[in-house]
Amino acid sequence: MQTRDHVTTSATSRIGLGTVQFGTDYGVSNRSGQVSSPEVAAILGSAHAAGVRVIDTAASYGSAEEVLGTALSPEQDFAIVTKALPLSKGFEAIEIRARRSLELLGRKPAEAILIHAAQDLAGPEGPRLWAMLQRLRDEGLYRRIGISAYFADRPLELARRYRPDLMQLPFSLLDQRLRNNGELALLKQLGIEIHVRSIFLQGLLFMDPMQLPARLAHAGPALAAVQARITQAGLRPIEAAIGFVLAQNDVDIAVVGVTNRDELAQVVAASAKPLPDFDWRLCAIDDPITLTPSLWQPDHNR
Repeated sequence: MQTRDHVTTSATSRIGLGTVQFGTDYGVSNRSGQVSSPEVAAILGSAHAAGVRVIDTAASYGSAEEVLGTALSPEQDFAIVTKALPLSKGFEAIEIRARRSLELLGRKPAEAILIHAAQDLAGPEGPRLWAMLQRLRDEGLYRRIGISAYFADRPLELARRYRPDLMQLPFSLLDQRLRNNGELALLKQLGIEIHVRSIFLQGLLFMDPMQLPARLAHAGPALAAVQARITQAGLRPIEAAIGFVLAQNDVDIAVVGVTNRDELAQVVAASAKPLPDFDWRLCAIDDPITLTPSLWQPDHNR
C-alpha cells in the first residue's frame, strides 16, 4: 500500500468540503435535512479558518451553487469545483448552466468544472461534450476541466482518452477497489489530480449494522466486522476513514460532506489523528451494491 510518511495538522489542506447537503436533503444517514443558509455560512467560515481550501459542488445539487454564492465572503479564497448538467439536458442547456454557475457562485473564473455523468463521455457525443468544456476553459471561465466517475465507468479508460486535469472518484476504507486494481496509481502517473468522494459512504460507516435500510441489510455483517476492526485498531470510525484516505499518496483531495459545524470540527480533529500500523485491507467490502450509493434507491442522485 502506498502511504504518506505522516499526516500533520496541515492535512486539512487536503480536505475538500462537499456541498450537496447545502442544496438538497441528501444522504442515507442524514437526519437533519438540507443545511440552513446561516449554518452554511458558519460552516464555510470554520472550514476556511481550519485550512480547508477546496469546495465541491454541482449544478445538480439543488440550490447549492446559489446558497454558496450568497454565503461565501470575498476574503475566503476557496477553489471551487462544480459539475456540469448531464448530456440528457442537451448541449445548449449544459453550456448555459455552466456559465450561469459562475454567476450563482460569484466566482469567475472558478477552479474547475467536471463532467458529472461520466457515461456521457463514453457515447458518440462524448468528444463534442468534452470539446465544450475545453472551450469554457480556453475562454478563461474555468481554470481546469475534469471528470466525476464511478468505478463502473472505467475511469482509467476515460482518463487515457480525454486527459482531464482532475478526476473525482469514489474511494474509502470500505471501497478500496481503485487502489487494489492499480488504477489510482496509474491515474496519478498520467498527471491527473485526484479528488475522492464517498469516504464515509454517506455515513454508512457510522450506522448501526442492525438498522440499515432494507436495500443494504445484507451488508450488516460485513459492516459490523469493519467496525470491530476499527475498534481493534484503537480508532473511531471517522478517524479510520479519514486517516486511511489521507494516507494514500495518490489522493490529493478527500471530499467530505457535513451538515453542521460540529461535524466539521470532528473531521478536522480526525484528520490530525495518527494512523496506527494496521492491515487496512481487511476493512474493504466487496459488494457493488453496498459501494455504489446510486444503486441503493432507484431514484438516487449522484
